[in-house]
Amino acid sequence: MRIGAHVSTSGGVQTAIGRALAIGANCIQIFAGPPQRWAAATFKDEDVAAFRHLSAEQDIQPVFIHSAYLINLASADPALRDKSKSSLLTGLESAEKLGAVGVITHLGSSKDGDLQEAEARVCDAISSVLSDAPSSVWLLLETCAGQGNTIGRRFEQIGDILTRTGGDPRLRVCLDTAHVFEAGYDITSGEGLESVLEEFDQAISLSRLAAIHVNDSKTPLGSNVDRHENIGFGLMGEDTFAQVLHHPALRPLPFLLEVPGLTNEGPDRPNVEALRRLAGLADA
Repeated sequence: MRIGAHVSTSGGVQTAIGRALAIGANCIQIFAGPPQRWAAATFKDEDVAAFRHLSAEQDIQPVFIHSAYLINLASADPALRDKSKSSLLTGLESAEKLGAVGVITHLGSSKDGDLQEAEARVCDAISSVLSDAPSSVWLLLETCAGQGNTIGRRFEQIGDILTRTGGDPRLRVCLDTAHVFEAGYDITSGEGLESVLEEFDQAISLSRLAAIHVNDSKTPLGSNVDRHENIGFGLMGEDTFAQVLHHPALRPLPFLLEVPGLTNEGPDRPNVEALRRLAGLADA
């Protein structure tokens, strides 16, 4: 079973592997560049080689890149959309270079503009990026909490985007447990989880689900406010994550923590161990 976390690449991308091992993670998510800046990632050839060697040697797989937070494919500003597309394409090229499975991205927000027009801009931007992207990596569309006019709060919206972009097989979905809860999908009971996954399957198809961001929530069901909490410390509770981790449609997928950590330094060993315990793994 793959339980991991977002880890830092400070000091060189290859350092992410040591950080993963230190917290007991066996899969990872990284940033390819500064998440709050447009600066493109630059990797030394020797660092890339070391990263690929260590990730294979230590069995830290799969690897995902998370796109920059500035990306807004829904923006009515052509300059911002162009920057977003360029950043996303660079991320996909970095994923290929590093041997990562793909790039996980937020889709952006319509701000105060028309939602249907914003969705159309997202579709056009995705199609444009994929036309130039490597054929070997995935672009994962992340579910969102629904804050403001963000795109991706409803499964039907993501499913519509997949359809309107031609159903490219490189397009996959990352489900964030906190985000779907905050967007109004109640996964805190067994019946609720089944119902939500059935809705996901009908709107998107579970075959498109490729990764789980596994986070508790500081804000209540349907709040539309994105605030992550450590596992079992939020309003979703440990039982929710036990159900998620044991669900046969989800258990084979990689689970990636994006929690604050007990010392507010990011995902840590206690959160990884909590997931392993809830998953019923022998060495938890």
